[in-house]
Amino acid sequence: MTAVEKFSEVAASEFADVAGDIEEAITSRRSVRGFLPDPVPVELLRHILNVSARAPSGTNMQPWEGYVLTGAKLEEVREKTLAVHFSEDAKNHSKEYKYYPDKFFEPYLSRRRKVGFDMYGIVGIEKGDTKRMYEQAGRNFAFFDAPAAMIFTINKGLEIGSWLDYGMFLQNIMLVARAYGLHTCPQAAWPTYHQVVRPIIGMPEDQTLVCGIAIGYEDKDEPINALTTDRVDADDFMTWLTD
Repeated sequence: MTAVEKFSEVAASEFADVAGDIEEAITSRRSVRGFLPDPVPVELLRHILNVSARAPSGTNMQPWEGYVLTGAKLEEVREKTLAVHFSEDAKNHSKEYKYYPDKFFEPYLSRRRKVGFDMYGIVGIEKGDTKRMYEQAGRNFAFFDAPAAMIFTINKGLEIGSWLDYGMFLQNIMLVARAYGLHTCPQAAWPTYHQVVRPIIGMPEDQTLVCGIAIGYEDKDEPINALTTDRVDADDFMTWLTD
C-alpha cells in the first residue's frame, strides 16, 4: 500500500466528513456576478464573520475592520458610486494602493487575458468594445445586485504582513458562506472609489479601503455565472524537493 493509499484509508475512516465539507466549500466557491434579491439574515452574516475571525494573524493582531451593508445604506452606496463611475469625475478617482503591476508579464498576462476573454464572451462583449467593458465593470458598484455586501478596511499604519493575514480572513468568509448555501464575489474594484464610499459609511481617514464582498444567493439564470476559471496544477507552481 502506497503512502497516498494509507492516507486515503485513514481519511476515509476518521476525517471523511470534515475533509469532504472543506473541499466542497473550496471547490464550489466561485466569484458570482449575479444574485437573487432574497435577503440574507443579518444574524447569519454576523455568524459567518465570527467564525471567519478565527483566521490566523501575526501575534493575533486581527487587522480586519469593516462594514456590513443591507437595505437603505447599501442602496445609497450603490447609487452614489455608480453615479460617479458613469460620470466625467470618474477619471479623478483611483485606489490608495496598487493591486496590479504597471505592466503585466507571463505567465500572469495570459491567465488574465483568458479569464477576461472567457467572461466577456459569455456576456457577448467583443474584443475592443471598451464601452461595454466599462459598463460591465460598473456592475461591481451595484454589488452585482446582491442583497448584502461588506466593505473591508485596514489601518494605514499596518504593514504587508497584516495584509497577508487579511487574505486568510477574507477567504474564510467566502468558504463559511458556502456552508450556508451562499455565494460571494470578492471585489478589488471598490478601493477606486474610496473617496465616494468613505463619508457614506463613516470610514475614518486612518483607514484604507481594502476591498468589497458581495454576498447572497446565486441567480442561476444569470449567464455570467456560468464562468468557470482554470487553476494550474501544483506541479506547475511548486518545486518538489522530496525523496
